[in-house]
Formats: sequence, C-alpha cells, structure tokens
Amino acid sequence: MSHCGCDREKQGYYNQEEGWKWGGCSADIKYGIEFSRKFVDAREIKKNARRLMNLHNNEAGRKVLEERMKLECKCHGVSGSCTTKTCWTTLPKFREIGYVLKDKYNKAVHVEVVRASRLRQPTFLKVKKADGYQKPLETDLVYIERSPNYCEEDAKTGSVGTQGRLCNRTSPHTDGCDLMCCGRGYNTHQYTKVWQCNCKFQWCCFVKCNTCSERTEVFTCK
Repeated sequence: MSHCGCDREKQGYYNQEEGWKWGGCSADIKYGIEFSRKFVDAREIKKNARRLMNLHNNEAGRKVLEERMKLECKCHGVSGSCTTKTCWTTLPKFREIGYVLKDKYNKAVHVEVVRASRLRQPTFLKVKKADGYQKPLETDLVYIERSPNYCEEDAKTGSVGTQGRLCNRTSPHTDGCDLMCCGRGYNTHQYTKVWQCNCKFQWCCFVKCNTCSERTEVFTCK
C-alpha cells in the first residue's frame, strides 16, 4: 500500500482545446484496480462455476467505480478570472457506488456455465435461457442459483424464517416490520414493563429503590 499515491499519468498534460491541465493529486484508480485483483481475486482458485461468477462480479464492481470517477477543477487567474484551470480526478462518494451496486443487485442476471474445453471445465458464463451464447454485460451482477427464501422456514438451507421475530413498526430499515415480515403483516402485543428506579443509597448500608412500571407494546411478524 506504500505505492498508493497520486496518479503519475495525470501530471503536467495540458489540454489546449478545453483550457486546462492536470494538477493536484488525481486518485490512482489503475493501481487500486490492480491491487484489488491481486487481493480479492486471489482466493478464487477452484475451477468451478462459482469462481467464474465471483470473478465476473468482482470485475463488474471495478467497472462501476472506474466509470464514475469525477473530474474536479480549480481556476487560476487575475481578479478571479479563469485564465487556466488545473484538474484532477477524484473517487465518487462511497454511498453513490453503494446505491448503484444495490440497484444492479436487484437487477442481477441469471446465468449458467458453458463448458467448452475438452476437460469439461467451466469456461465462461452465458445468460440463462437466452438464444445462443449471449454473455452478460461487463457491468452486470450475475448469479447462478436463486437465493433461498429467508422469509420462510427451510431446514435444508438453515433458514428459521421471520415468523414471530420482533420488529420495529416505525423503522424503514431491515429491522422494520414492513421488511422483516416480508409483507405478511405483524401482531401487536401489550404488556406491563416493571423495573427498579430512583435508587438511592441509605446510611448505612443499603440501596432503596422504587418500583416503576409502564404499559408498552411490542410487534412480532405474522
């Protein structure tokens, strides 16, 4: 990681037509991509379908990042004029990339393996049920097998389902009843919560507390 610095290829070049030159410290995206290939892809050593899928998805993520690099510029000149500009490339916001990948995850392409070698080893991926050997796009996320339905109990996959799980009625996140209960709705339970409160030290030597209680609700998935 000590070699991860500014992009040396983006230094000193001048674009006369657009009136700017490289300056500042551009993110070295090429180094990052090559490092991620060595680091993330290194574990994919088995020559099977999952290896092809993982390598494709890893590369798709890199493509998404590379396509969304941003050009930022700063003006230079007398009295606020923009006689010349120096520009550099920056990484997009992490959340922006997350949103793009989440959208691609929701639209992931179902693929199957083509075994074209004499050894019948997986050679490349093609879109399932497509005519001919149509390959997925470089920026598509792909999957080979459909994920289990984690909303329902399934002993084969180890899923316990979400029936009876506690949920948050007002949360829009994964702990919220709308998502947690998979559209089945939820039950409301009322109970009285009792606890020790207003505790004070009495001389000598014990702690005296009041008993507090309140009526509260909990929600569980149907």
